[in-house]
Amino acid sequence: MKPQLAVCNIFEDTSRIRDFALANDFEGVDWSFDLDGLPRTPLEESKWAREQAGLAPLEVRYHCPFFQIDLGHDDPDQAKTADGIFRGIIRMVSRAGGKFLSIHIGLGHDSTEPLCWETTIANLRNLVRFGADHQVRICLENLAWGWTSKPNLFEKLIRLSGAGVTFDIGHAQVCESVQSQQYAVEDFVTPHPNRVFNAHVYHEEIPGLGHMPPKRIEDIEGRLALLSSVGCQWWAIEIKVPGPLITTKKIVDDYLVHGRGAAPEAH
Repeated sequence: MKPQLAVCNIFEDTSRIRDFALANDFEGVDWSFDLDGLPRTPLEESKWAREQAGLAPLEVRYHCPFFQIDLGHDDPDQAKTADGIFRGIIRMVSRAGGKFLSIHIGLGHDSTEPLCWETTIANLRNLVRFGADHQVRICLENLAWGWTSKPNLFEKLIRLSGAGVTFDIGHAQVCESVQSQQYAVEDFVTPHPNRVFNAHVYHEEIPGLGHMPPKRIEDIEGRLALLSSVGCQWWAIEIKVPGPLITTKKIVDDYLVHGRGAAPEAH
């Protein structure tokens, strides 16, 4: 089955996002929340939900790229604040009919020292259950640094919490675990192939430059083959600039037409 290709919310206006997505044959929107722009009142939440409904017929999945907002912070007050933020967003997503929410552990930290492993597991497990109660599946994304950049620890976080996986192929490409050849890219997903519900697709993340598009299909075809092999059906092209975004989509489209079954990249 061909995966759904999704665009990020690259414009502020939802009608412009919808028009851009439909004009370029995207089937979904991967909506990243802005922590500073979250609705603060029931009236603002209602307005946001109406705007989300205006994205139909596109499917919308949701993403919380929040810096230093961690469920597992070793300061109980900060962990409680993070939990409250995520639960509020789960309620909003549920109200809008959303089914998937991707979150991070350790984003924005340059050390895991402020985080507690046991607290992270317990609070993530509880959030996964809270999401399920609201028909929202919580998925954990792998990062380029920290616990989720190490396949062995990422596997434990997924297994012990019951979370789904949002597999960022660009983070996986550049993380130290893969660059050192201690692990391979596929080690992020092969322990739990049935839980890979979302993918973020681009070539690699470069500090200071952000998400870089592939120059040719050979840059990413092995990782796309990996996504196909585990049955991931949501490929969000995580590039925010329209030109490189469309160029990347053409490469992905060409792969889906001609390149399915390419061998995974060797490491």
